[in-house]
Amino acid sequence: METKVILDTNFSNLKLFAKGKVRDIYEVGDNLLLVSTDRISAFDVIMGQGIPYKGMVLTKISEFWFNYIKDVIPNHLITTNVDEYPDECKEYAADLRGRSMLVKKAKVVLIECIVRGYITGSGWKDYLATGEISGIKLAEGLQESEKFPEPIFTPSTKAEIGEHDENISAEQALKITDENTFKILKEKTLEIYYKVLEFALEKGIIIADTKMEFGYYNNDIILVDELLTPDSSRFWPLDKYKKGRGQESYDKQFVRDYLLSINFNKQPPPPVLPDEIIKKTSEKYLDIYEKLTGEKIV
Repeated sequence: METKVILDTNFSNLKLFAKGKVRDIYEVGDNLLLVSTDRISAFDVIMGQGIPYKGMVLTKISEFWFNYIKDVIPNHLITTNVDEYPDECKEYAADLRGRSMLVKKAKVVLIECIVRGYITGSGWKDYLATGEISGIKLAEGLQESEKFPEPIFTPSTKAEIGEHDENISAEQALKITDENTFKILKEKTLEIYYKVLEFALEKGIIIADTKMEFGYYNNDIILVDELLTPDSSRFWPLDKYKKGRGQESYDKQFVRDYLLSINFNKQPPPPVLPDEIIKKTSEKYLDIYEKLTGEKIV
């Protein structure tokens, strides 16, 4: 089954609320409609081509995880069933099916909640430069991709499109939000990570790190945005893991690695991605969804 690649939506009879790097968000009554396009961003630059099935994977894997961790903290998901959406959405049903979710409209806390179980990515770079990540002093002599004795919570700023998220210390985070909120964000992020890490390991997958977002809804903190997708997480095959080097992954690191190989300057305009890179990236997204959930999209 071939799928239509959707790079942009233009639902003229719905009120556009916001456009993210990947999602188009519409206001529907008191709720929001999150539409996951097939756009892909790397180094905070949106590529000019889409990845087939990507939006579907992001939506369905988020739905899977929201249901899996709902005993830890409530989340914003109302339904992904287009037939249950308000009437004004119905004319767009064909494009919405499989790649959208109706969610509660929360006031988002402007902190990216990152938990790292292994040292990699920007955390590895920060460690090499300073011996720290987000103000946390780490042991000397760590190797790339090494597992931490305990997962660490390393918040970052939530940047506008075109800007770069920056790792920040707890002290800097407390200038963005209050102490009680920060405490809850840290506790819940770590609690979710411990639960999903164990589940994924049983499926042969290491969740090296992941990013979560939270918001206030009726004065309670709930989980929002996406959850444990290949866009927001690093998934490594357990049977190929070896510390001291970069790892094979089931996420958009594959695209980042390609861009680094051609010395992309991390600024718009993006280069054209080869068909082979697009095809392999799509396969990786579909593969991780199937490995974690046991279900197929195609």
